Amino acid sequence: MSLSEQVVLITGASTGIGAALAQLLAQRFAGIRLVLAARSVDKLETVATLCQKAGAEVLALPTDLEKLEQVEALANAAIAQFGRIDALVNNAGYGQMGPVELIPSQAAQRQFQINLLGPMALIRALVPQMREAGGGRIVNISSLGGRMAFPFGGLYSASKFALEALSDALRMELAPFNIQVIVIEPGPVSTEFFDVVGQAVVETVATPETTPYRAAFAKLKGLEKQTSSRAWTAERVAEVIVRALSARRPRPRYLAATGGRFLLFLMTKVLPTWVVDIFWQRFYGINLVAQDWQKAHKQ
Repeated sequence: MSLSEQVVLITGASTGIGAALAQLLAQRFAGIRLVLAARSVDKLETVATLCQKAGAEVLALPTDLEKLEQVEALANAAIAQFGRIDALVNNAGYGQMGPVELIPSQAAQRQFQINLLGPMALIRALVPQMREAGGGRIVNISSLGGRMAFPFGGLYSASKFALEALSDALRMELAPFNIQVIVIEPGPVSTEFFDVVGQAVVETVATPETTPYRAAFAKLKGLEKQTSSRAWTAERVAEVIVRALSARRPRPRYLAATGGRFLLFLMTKVLPTWVVDIFWQRFYGINLVAQDWQKAHKQ
């Protein structure tokens, strides 16, 4: 079935990769039906209007993935409107940055709720319908952080590692029903991701400048500039997702990062762990934490 004949549900569709994907599908596949979900009502309506003007039939449903009853309502409303969902793109997510020691339990739970448990609930709600329809496609948006962990990204990577493991299991379990499961792994992307990261840090670590990690927190503010030269646009990542949705035999994983394949090979297959540790410690300023701590205790 051509994508122009399909019903595609996209979470996190109000900004970034989700919004770019929705508009790309609407522009490229005339007659496609889109179910767009996100928390921001105003931004979601703006994206929905743009997609409708491009020729798509759109159902916009404000949804908070933290609330499982809303996730179930999203699945039910989508099926009630269009009769089926052919492809699900679990795109909604965010990064809870900060040292594991300082992240409150409530923030850790929210990270897993949005990045893992919400997508899992939506998958569980849609799989029976996909099976009855003869098949479907599930695309889970992970990250290079779902293959490599780094300082200050422990909770984020843990949630994405878990999403990848869930995807691997689902890929095997759902194969008998012609339901294909695909993982997309973006690297740095020019979106509001770092703004959300900064807000999450402020909300969870009220005074980072007073913690033992203050030197690394200071460097974190400039991380976006460090990665900007290698960052992809949301539209470029959306092109990769469209390839995954269109392929007759999609790959289990698609990298969406400049030099991503080489980086993964180097960091996970070639370099010894202690070298990788030193690299990430320097990149995220953990070496500055050690210097700052030693200096403070000599005084």
